Amino acid sequence: MLPYETSGSTQAIEWKCVESKTEYKRLHYGRFVVSPFKRGQVSTVGTAMRRASLQEVRGTSITSARFQGVVHEYSTITGIQETIHDILANLKEIVPKSDSDDVEKAVLSVTGPKEVTAGDTSLPPYVKAIDDSQYILTITQPISLDIELSIQKDCGYRIGSLSGYRDRELPVDAVSMPVRNVNCSVHLFGSGRATRETPFIEIWTNGSLTPYEAIKEASKNLIDLPTPFLQMKNEDVYNSESGYDGTPPGPSSQIYDVNKQLEGKLSETTFIDQLQLPARAFNCLKKAEIHTIADLLSYSREDSSKIRSFGQKSVDQVSKALWDHFTIELPKDQSNLN
Repeated sequence: MLPYETSGSTQAIEWKCVESKTEYKRLHYGRFVVSPFKRGQVSTVGTAMRRASLQEVRGTSITSARFQGVVHEYSTITGIQETIHDILANLKEIVPKSDSDDVEKAVLSVTGPKEVTAGDTSLPPYVKAIDDSQYILTITQPISLDIELSIQKDCGYRIGSLSGYRDRELPVDAVSMPVRNVNCSVHLFGSGRATRETPFIEIWTNGSLTPYEAIKEASKNLIDLPTPFLQMKNEDVYNSESGYDGTPPGPSSQIYDVNKQLEGKLSETTFIDQLQLPARAFNCLKKAEIHTIADLLSYSREDSSKIRSFGQKSVDQVSKALWDHFTIELPKDQSNLN
């Protein structure tokens, strides 16, 4: 049990792992208890920890594959049971673990007939497969197959797109989420003003991280997120003697500078889902290949209004959501984008 004393608290908060088990290679489970919290604090901590565990913990996945003689994912290869599309779907499920932040290359070179699994892949020194038995494809004839794989560490989902890939390199819809699920339950003890809350946090991972490693990384990343607020100066704060009327302050060099700083810090994996947009506006952005906040900020208000089926009302909704969730303004024109 490790203690952590909070500001203004006379009793140190302590946590410990009360249960840990490996259900199988790609499913690890851990249960942690943290106590004591004042009444109402667990809801804040539990929700934040769940989001950070699912969205801020980095994992490793296969991001692309290159097949010899294959030009698109709907191709077939004589002597192979699966289509290329099916093979890419199987590669998506492979769980690697990497100690490198660089894009690593792996090679799958096999001769049939053979059932090919993750263990048949030649991996670089910094990468290993969590489960060598994960199925990839079946070669039914005495032919050779060579596949070059790209492996990368990242957060969240990466939707495969052919743009940016070299000739015959096919993207994989990568899932870089080592934490599969998080659950937080609350237990009360004491009564009246002395009531305290104890949360039990359950974490399931894919085996590339232990639940302990996952909750530790999530906690660190969660602490780092509000750091920009600690660096704010009085002159950066909008102030008006007439009060705040619900409308974001007008454009100014200070606000623009803050916008640019935040834009640079926004991760490419901060998805527009977090804006909680109406379905119409959300679907229009998705169709325009705008998946992240960084993608969205590359458009000005003028550009946004030109997106198909995306009217002025949708632009206003997006602008308001950006301000409400991230305190960022959508650039008014192209001159503010660079």
